[in-house]
Amino acid sequence: MHKQDLARLLAHAVLAAVSIMIPAIGMAQAPAPAAAPAPPPPQMPPSLVPSKVVDLMTPEGSAIFDAQWKTMEAKIVEGPAIANAMPGYKTSYDIQPHAGEAGFDDSSWPAIGAKGLADRRGGGKVSFLWFRTTLTIPAKVGDFNTSGAKAVLTAYVDDYAEVWVNGEMPRRAGYPSPATIQGFNMPNRVVLAEAVKPGDKFQIAIFGVNGPISVAPVNFVFFREAKIEFFR
Repeated sequence: MHKQDLARLLAHAVLAAVSIMIPAIGMAQAPAPAAAPAPPPPQMPPSLVPSKVVDLMTPEGSAIFDAQWKTMEAKIVEGPAIANAMPGYKTSYDIQPHAGEAGFDDSSWPAIGAKGLADRRGGGKVSFLWFRTTLTIPAKVGDFNTSGAKAVLTAYVDDYAEVWVNGEMPRRAGYPSPATIQGFNMPNRVVLAEAVKPGDKFQIAIFGVNGPISVAPVNFVFFREAKIEFFR
């Protein structure tokens, strides 16, 4: 009887272990939910000599792209603190308008000429300016055929700039992001497309910032350079 009882106990133990292992095996074989693909890092502009350069700060240069520039001052607005803010923080601060977003209506904004990009704007100290235009790629720039060329926008704003292209500011944490602030008085060089086609349109919104912000300077916001470079 003792051997029979021991055999029964071993059989029950084996069955119990198998019943536990089966669902565990099933769970291990179940496919994990697919993770959202990481956004590609922003494209880095080439450092080679461009095949063609167009100065957007001249009437002739902006006219090549049918560009009509518009500008508007941005302001700091106060709002309530966001959810889960630490105790003691009752307010938050934002910029208005959010003129980089896709579909933004700038029809009421004053237009400026290409040379007006160099004008000193804003009231000084902590100051923010938006500049917007649409660039349409021509079939030719002089004798240069644009089809298939890489197009790079340079926006060199005194003192900082952020560049939006078609409603997006290309950026990725931990990677160089040419559309974001590059540093004090440094140009932003943003790849518009690896291979453009005649008629391609790019909605450009450039956010100019007077800085350094923590040492508000007694000067203004203006472009030092704005151009399109084509590479092959």
